[in-house]
Amino acid sequence: MTDRIAYALALVLALLLAADLYAQGGAASLYLARKVAVLIDYLAFWR
Repeated sequence: MTDRIAYALALVLALLLAADLYAQGGAASLYLARKVAVLIDYLAFWR
């Protein structure tokens, strides 16, 4: 992955996070964070 692609992806993620915070008060980000935490716990069980 080149630097240009990494910067573009970081910009897209930042814009999506800002849009979520503006439109829904961060509800979607919180939902995804909780689901990722559950996934990490599930994967840790299988380790």
